[in-house]
Amino acid sequence: MGNFVKTLSDRACVVASDTTWMEDAAIAQLVTTSQLEGMQRVAGMPDLHPGRGYPVGAAFFSVGRFYPALVGNDIGCGMALWQTDLQASAVRLDKLEKRVGNIDGPMDDAAARAHAMQAAGVLLNGHEASLGTIGGGNHFAEFQQVDTVFDADALSALGIDPKCLQLLVHSGSRGLGERILRLHVDAFGHHGLQAGTPEAVAYLAQHDGALRYARCNRHLVAHRLLGNVRAEGRCVLDVHHNFVAPAIIQGQDGWLHRKGATPSDAGAVLIPGSRGDHSYLVRPARLCNDTLLSLAHGAGRKWIRSACKDRLFKLMTPTQMGRTAMGSRVICNDRQLIYEEAPQAYKPIDSIVQTLVGAGLVELLARTKPVLTYKTRGECCE
Repeated sequence: MGNFVKTLSDRACVVASDTTWMEDAAIAQLVTTSQLEGMQRVAGMPDLHPGRGYPVGAAFFSVGRFYPALVGNDIGCGMALWQTDLQASAVRLDKLEKRVGNIDGPMDDAAARAHAMQAAGVLLNGHEASLGTIGGGNHFAEFQQVDTVFDADALSALGIDPKCLQLLVHSGSRGLGERILRLHVDAFGHHGLQAGTPEAVAYLAQHDGALRYARCNRHLVAHRLLGNVRAEGRCVLDVHHNFVAPAIIQGQDGWLHRKGATPSDAGAVLIPGSRGDHSYLVRPARLCNDTLLSLAHGAGRKWIRSACKDRLFKLMTPTQMGRTAMGSRVICNDRQLIYEEAPQAYKPIDSIVQTLVGAGLVELLARTKPVLTYKTRGECCE
């Protein structure tokens, strides 16, 4: 691992190179979290950045007690990658942008939604109308094209065709996860739950339901977009990066929380850059307990949301922000959000991925570039 896994304290480490950009506030949050009752180890990823009380881009391992607040309100937020049959060489952006349409509102096909819920084990919960919608913040769906292949055999084994577009969906449990967290915090604050108690069992049941909802949501988003662009597709990977689960770390039974961290024990994963940067399909090179079996989940913010528009609106109009330096397009009719999610607000993805490579945690399979990113037509539902 060389010097890429840096010790911060006896319980905290961070995966970083000497040039990895990290805010002091994120490091401070990570170290503070390591001092929670029962916490054994915390590990920050290269995309670590400050969150609301707890850092984003990190994993946390505790014994005897787990912390729903570390998982946060978007339980099950994650990434699903679909292989489409759209020939990349035949795609015309004007036509693709028009056909993508609008998926901000509830699905028209209630039967398809009900079938997907049944198949995924999602129970009625009052948030059915949000299934098949992306949501706000950093969530998106993106048609991508493979532009560099590092391991052709591995791509073939995954069923990925470099000549066709891929569709990446990044979303989570929408308002359901928010409701679960609110109910928990109102009752228990941020003190966590003792494992095995009725309260802990009840939360985990809700949490697991939100995981199923989030996965179902990503599949319905893909279903809607593929239907709109008249394409077929097949899901090749789907991983959560906000959840808590039982785990054994260095012989100890406990609870592994991930807050914006991708599992390294779930096979190949895609680590996306911003809408104006590449993404990387990687394969875990080894399982590392020191870094809590986790990897980065994206580029990681370097600007807080409230600063983005002030920094950029005199330089670029919202219309100009809808075109990227890579030649791709962005559908985002929310004038505030298009600045908040600007490529400039994120770290370069190469710096994140090369740090993981340097630490011996991943092997590169392919690099993709954005073609069309969908965020909202301006009618994002909660």
